[in-house]
Amino acid sequence: MRRHIVGAISSVALSGLLVAGCGTTPASSGGSDGNSSKASSGNGSSSNQTITVAYQQFGQPPYFNAEWLQQSAKEFEKDHPGVTVKLEPIEASENDFYTKIDLMMKSASTAPDVVTEDTFLINADGSAGYLEPLNKDVSNWADWSQFDKSMQAGSTAADGSIYGVPFSTDTRGLYYDVNIFKQAGLPVPWQPKSWNDVLNAAKAIKAKVPGVIPFWAQVGKATGEATTMQTFEMLLYGTNDTLYDSSTNKWVVQSPGFLDSLNFIHTVFADQLGPSLSQVLNAQAGNVEVQQLMPAQKIGIALDGNWLPGNWLPNGPTPWPDGTKDYQLTAMPTENGQSPGYTSMSGGWALSIASKSQHQNLAWQFIQVATNKQNMEWYDVHQGNLAPRTDVAKDPSYANAPGQFFKQATSFVKFTHFRPANAQYPSVSTQIQAAVEAVATGSETPQQAMQQYAQSVQRIVGAGKTETK
Repeated sequence: MRRHIVGAISSVALSGLLVAGCGTTPASSGGSDGNSSKASSGNGSSSNQTITVAYQQFGQPPYFNAEWLQQSAKEFEKDHPGVTVKLEPIEASENDFYTKIDLMMKSASTAPDVVTEDTFLINADGSAGYLEPLNKDVSNWADWSQFDKSMQAGSTAADGSIYGVPFSTDTRGLYYDVNIFKQAGLPVPWQPKSWNDVLNAAKAIKAKVPGVIPFWAQVGKATGEATTMQTFEMLLYGTNDTLYDSSTNKWVVQSPGFLDSLNFIHTVFADQLGPSLSQVLNAQAGNVEVQQLMPAQKIGIALDGNWLPGNWLPNGPTPWPDGTKDYQLTAMPTENGQSPGYTSMSGGWALSIASKSQHQNLAWQFIQVATNKQNMEWYDVHQGNLAPRTDVAKDPSYANAPGQFFKQATSFVKFTHFRPANAQYPSVSTQIQAAVEAVATGSETPQQAMQQYAQSVQRIVGAGKTETK
């Protein structure tokens, strides 16, 4: 999976989008390319050097992230004679990629120069000393002003260190199959006003349209952050509670909203409204959902991200011309329809420089090329991302790209939420995944799963850093 950003999106940036995921690290040493500032190294005249770019490769081809990086590499090499860009795809699921890339960055002998960094890990990896701060570099880069303020915030750690340049963001909502809804006697267009509306629609599909999965959501530990963010947190942040209390700087480990979120998941699986456990409890669940079951119109409702239709484009993994006709995207309601009525989650990815990189000057120059307007627009349109650059978001060729829901997905930004900007979040997230899977499989009741979660998080962050609502 992908995509995951912390901060609040400014109204100025929104208007652009609507027309279109412990201590302070020392200041940059400039790496071994020779200059005291990465931004001042010109065109990197040193010849016969190789910079490495590590990124996740997962699922079925085509891999648009690879194509984007290949195009950027060609452009970079043309402007830097004698310098070679070596792309290092890491074929791994989401959690395995995070683990492998951290191991690589621990040693100068294995650290890539540039790495794709899921922004929910920015704080943790920056605090661990794996990433090089870019504050001086972005301050001398005119293009930085084109990046939405929330996107900039998503690449910034709690200590103010900027650890990456964002290249994607997203929102999440409910996809529903128009034909299945008509067969079930449900309204089209559909806009549920509460969780009960969602569950009742799923029940109607089960009763009247046999052979399809009424409601799909990721619920396994194997799907990692997708289970945390686009299932559990999409529910939790539609209640009156949150995962972290920023006013007390404590993790909320037990609350009515937490329990209600687990109860929703329990209902889906206890009432046989969801997929079989064999389908959903593995790392390929997302690909099965998007590339197999939805094109076969075997899913009534799917809780997922705005990038999903990118799979169905003519040059996507599963070309399906009618994908965005047969499935429509609508907003996820809050639990009882309480203000603001709807909810979403946003995240993103960034290009970062490993602190042990031996070519930090060249790495920074590569990032500038890869995230320029032309390369970013190509990537966002093909991958199905929401644009982190406001100049791309304002471009009609992006806003009106066929086979996408860019305008509608961007409208969700006004009620979206972001994951806690806390270095402990990745560890807490794994406990959420365990709780969700336990409830989905029936091995624990929602109450038991919440209590186990509370105990686990208290061990991780310390009892004094948790609270009950």
